[in-house]
Amino acid sequence: MTPKTVLSVEEFAALPDDGMKHELNEGELIVMPPPKPRHGDCQLRLGSALRDFVAKHDLGSVFTESGYRLTPHTVRGPDVSFVRKSRLQNPDEYFEGGPDLAVEIVSPGDDAADLREKIQQYLNAGTSVVWVVYPRSRQIEVHMPDKTIRTLGIEDTLEARELLPGFQLSVRSVLE
Repeated sequence: MTPKTVLSVEEFAALPDDGMKHELNEGELIVMPPPKPRHGDCQLRLGSALRDFVAKHDLGSVFTESGYRLTPHTVRGPDVSFVRKSRLQNPDEYFEGGPDLAVEIVSPGDDAADLREKIQQYLNAGTSVVWVVYPRSRQIEVHMPDKTIRTLGIEDTLEARELLPGFQLSVRSVLE
């Protein structure tokens, strides 16, 4: 068995751009191929709706695929994320801690165990809510720090009452 190569966050940050998406999980480099169009469409729909709402209410910032240093050796880049205005940091560095909201859009080849680990890492790093979007089954899971999971179907409405008061988005508008 080949020994695992462990990178520091500084080494990770210095990697050359190879056109792939990268994350760092407890020092291990994770390489992901570019997403397919369905993934990108969901990301744009959800990210645009969030960004419009957040900007209108001056609540903070919405990002796509931006890096968050969740532990000393873990950097994750959720597909979409939101950070409250009071928590914004240097935009040229990885954000220290989790976003207030993390969104992961599941692609057909994603590993369920890896996804569960990522969700738990966000929540452990202070993320208030994680939305997991399943484009193929047309569902969105809402994960909370108290370990509750709510599954929304195509007829439901996505919201985060405490974090984004007044934000409502139909699941249908994200997934169709």
